[in-house]
Amino acid sequence: MMKLRLKRFGKKFEASYRIVAVNSTSRRDGRPLAELGFYNPRTKETQLDVPAIVDRIKKGAQPTDTVRRILEKAKVFDLVSA
Repeated sequence: MMKLRLKRFGKKFEASYRIVAVNSTSRRDGRPLAELGFYNPRTKETQLDVPAIVDRIKKGAQPTDTVRRILEKAKVFDLVSA
C-alpha cells in the first residue's frame, strides 16, 4: 500500500518536512517513491505539487492524519472528487 507521509529533514530543533509518497512498509526517512511537497511547521510554509498529489490519491495512496490536515487546508481533496 502506498502512503503519503512526512519525511523529516533539517537541523536538530529546527525540523522541516517533505511530503513524500512511500511504500507503507518503508522507514520514515527511507527513499521515497516521489517527493510531492514541503512543510515547515515553524513558519507554517507549505509548498505542494497538487497535480502529482491528486494523481497519487486517485491511484490509491492513503495520506497520514497530519498530511491529510495539510491537504485539507490547501483544499486538495476538492480537486480529487471533481
